[in-house]
Amino acid sequence: MRKILLTFALGLSLVASAQLLNVGNVAQVPIPEDLTNKVAAISPDGTYLLITTDYNKGLSKYDLATGQMTAVTDVDGAGYDVKISADGQNIVYRETSYTPEHLKMVALKSKDMTTGTTSMLVAPTRDMVVSERTVKGGNKVKAALGLQRPTLSIDKLHLMITEGAETREFSPLGTDKRYIWPSVSPDGTKALFYVTGFGAYVCNIDGTDVKELGQVRAPRWYNDNIIVGMNDQDNGVVYTSSSIIAVDLNGTTQVLTGDDVIAMYPLPDAAGNKIAFSTPTGEAYIITINK
Repeated sequence: MRKILLTFALGLSLVASAQLLNVGNVAQVPIPEDLTNKVAAISPDGTYLLITTDYNKGLSKYDLATGQMTAVTDVDGAGYDVKISADGQNIVYRETSYTPEHLKMVALKSKDMTTGTTSMLVAPTRDMVVSERTVKGGNKVKAALGLQRPTLSIDKLHLMITEGAETREFSPLGTDKRYIWPSVSPDGTKALFYVTGFGAYVCNIDGTDVKELGQVRAPRWYNDNIIVGMNDQDNGVVYTSSSIIAVDLNGTTQVLTGDDVIAMYPLPDAAGNKIAFSTPTGEAYIITINK
């Protein structure tokens, strides 16, 4: 069930425990009002957002300069872990469907935003981990996204790593843990992941030098040394608070948002200029970072 806090104050006050990022301002993005909206991705250059629903149905492109909203696809599952190529031109997304026997199938597609052409990367299958972390069809996905670095994936809650054509067990904290939210640093040298019931961790790409970062949920690489995530709290029914935080590899933490907005699921652009996030009531915000 979607968690919704019925009332909360608007406006933002910035609180920081350390200065890792120079926050310019935090502003709401005027996407069409809809309680089911959420931000699925921000383009690497920070010029547009991909908007989906709370249930990851469909994708729309929202141009931050013009405010124009353009439909990308209306398929189920498209908003889950969608990825954008480095040049912003290709979008890789999943499409879920069901067989006559009610078995869930997942396909992986790529859309060229310049030509509007859609390509099938992985045909519907029941054995797949999606997006840049796809094990099956991974080379096609990496080509569509222009990726060269190793990639991480989740297989039956185990953490896997793909280097070249080989995918193997990674799981630096052991195979008895439940891994989620994995990613590789922009320079390809470090792995980031979250272990359910424990917290976020970072380590070298060979699995050595594991460091605990604490409760940094939905972590994302801001750059090679700083990670952004959320610190969310709920009462079992609704979210009562959530802030976007930044943490460096030494564990120094900075709070980027105030306590008067429930800020969740941060998405930094590759340029390091913007961090997008959503609220449980379907709003979108941009944190502008001054360099």
